[in-house]
Amino acid sequence: MAQPPLRPQKTAMLVAQQIVADINRRGNTVGDRLPPERVMLDEYSVGRGTLRESLRFLELQGVISLRPGPGGGPVVQQPDASSLTTTLTLLMQFEKAPFRTITEARTALEPMMARLASERMSDEKLEELKQSLDTMYDNLEDQEVFLEENKRFHDLIAHGSGNVMFGYLVDSLLGILDGSAIGIDYPQFRRAAVHKAHLSIYEAIASRDPDASAEAMSRHIQEYVRYAEKKFPDVLDAPIVWSS
Repeated sequence: MAQPPLRPQKTAMLVAQQIVADINRRGNTVGDRLPPERVMLDEYSVGRGTLRESLRFLELQGVISLRPGPGGGPVVQQPDASSLTTTLTLLMQFEKAPFRTITEARTALEPMMARLASERMSDEKLEELKQSLDTMYDNLEDQEVFLEENKRFHDLIAHGSGNVMFGYLVDSLLGILDGSAIGIDYPQFRRAAVHKAHLSIYEAIASRDPDASAEAMSRHIQEYVRYAEKKFPDVLDAPIVWSS
């Protein structure tokens, strides 16, 4: 039986792709204004409704912001991991995947990121990693600061791996698995244990030792999983849901 023909891409999506291609071709950077609507209508040969749908889509993806009023219009932005986080969360929710899915992904991915970071992280980023470590230690009594620095530490290693995909994946995974949002509490003794683990990871990366870096990160993630499974098993088994 013959397969039905593939549905052609929606015009608005094709225009959105062309707008992005033109941003790259022109070398636009964050803060640059794109051409006004009347120019874009002629350039892309589409109606106003189609163009605005394209621009709204790009705004949702974080590629542009739409500024109202005179002198406004589309302005180039730097996309971040928020759109990927939302997409992954919705995919997981419709699959009825539990939060344990995220911890398993981190267990597999983050040791490799630490290994690469030991080989590729710049001295400047290594200093930022040390600053995160020190800030966490100086604020162990403050869980909010602890959570911020915990995420920052892992983000820096992911981006320091030199693999852009890893950076955005960890941004998204940590965005989904935010301990305070899903009910995993960190008493001060656990915060101190996390800081000690971060110190071991930092020292291994600073020593440019790939094996030790991967091992330290693997041990850290496994300790987190054991703690969560012992104290908060219902949380790990709860389904991932999209929420603010």
